[in-house]
Amino acid sequence: MASRKIIIAIDGHSSCGKSTLAKQLAAKLQYSYIDSGAMYRAITLYFLRQEVNIHKIDEVVAALENIHLSFEYNETIKSSETYLNDENVERYIRDLIVADKVSEVAAIKEVRTFAVSQQKKMGKKKGIVMDGRDIGTVVFPDAALKIFMTADPAIRVKRRFEELYANDKSINIEDVKANLELRDYIDSNREESPLHKADDALVLDNSGLSRDEQLEKSYRWAKERIEKVEETSMM
Repeated sequence: MASRKIIIAIDGHSSCGKSTLAKQLAAKLQYSYIDSGAMYRAITLYFLRQEVNIHKIDEVVAALENIHLSFEYNETIKSSETYLNDENVERYIRDLIVADKVSEVAAIKEVRTFAVSQQKKMGKKKGIVMDGRDIGTVVFPDAALKIFMTADPAIRVKRRFEELYANDKSINIEDVKANLELRDYIDSNREESPLHKADDALVLDNSGLSRDEQLEKSYRWAKERIEKVEETSMM
């Protein structure tokens, strides 16, 4: 009998490696990976390009009607890439200019409603790993496994700096630190879906863990939850 599939929701602070872990875990389980954070980044990119005034809800709503998001698997890099209106925007959504605005855009109720609706449709078949804000509390509150990631702030700044510096040598670590602190503040204090750990989420502090170590720990949690779901279905 084929193993029953579950939904795995990965939430947590920015620059904790949520996407990295989600991609690895999905590959190991042979599940689909959905990058919800990339969805908000792509929306932010569209708003920046179209000069949408995010403080005018009518402009926001009108812009959302012209946005189509999708994920396409790239066989060369063995990973899914983000498409905005059929354009591969994976490179552009990682820029600091997008990072500076994404938390503010993601805090808009209409934007979150738009994104969450799409995310829920993606999860109907289960067998997915999705990471991003409020995945375990709002999008998939009944997910079989919820992981909340955290790490020491200094380590998060270092990781984010190295990621950005690889593509832009002009990046300053102090700017990255300021950006991360601002994002943490906005994410934790916004009115619409503030960052919040689900009561039943397992905390993964990866400050001192390698990528392989955090993957093995998460994979063990996933197998335990899958076995539990299978046992329940047989009762």
